[in-house]
Amino acid sequence: AEVLTNAAEKITVSATAATGTINFDITTQSVLYYTTNASGNFTVNFRASSGTSLNTAMSTGQCITAAFLVTNGSTAYYNSAVTIDGNSVTPKWQGVNAPIAGNINSVDAYTYTIIKTGSATFTVFASQVQYV
Repeated sequence: AEVLTNAAEKITVSATAATGTINFDITTQSVLYYTTNASGNFTVNFRASSGTSLNTAMSTGQCITAAFLVTNGSTAYYNSAVTIDGNSVTPKWQGVNAPIAGNINSVDAYTYTIIKTGSATFTVFASQVQYV
């Protein structure tokens, strides 16, 4: 087994407001941080890159973990849908239900563990945590 020490992950920090569909390119970053207040509920679409699907980049039995940090102002928006390569998936959310709201005047951190269980078949474990 390999042991990693002092490993660093890529982050993209962007003065962007979350809304619509956000393409999360796994080959570009592990963490995506939008620093401008969200302006609408949003879908996170996971893919390897603009030209490569996550299905192609991953083998069955592999997993990746990614985080999306979303800034909210006085109106809170939230991650209302998750897709992989443009195909809808229903994450298994920490707790009882999927989030139905974001948190005002805070940063919501969404963490996703994506496990490839077969060809174009994924299980996603997700959570939402508030930071103020």
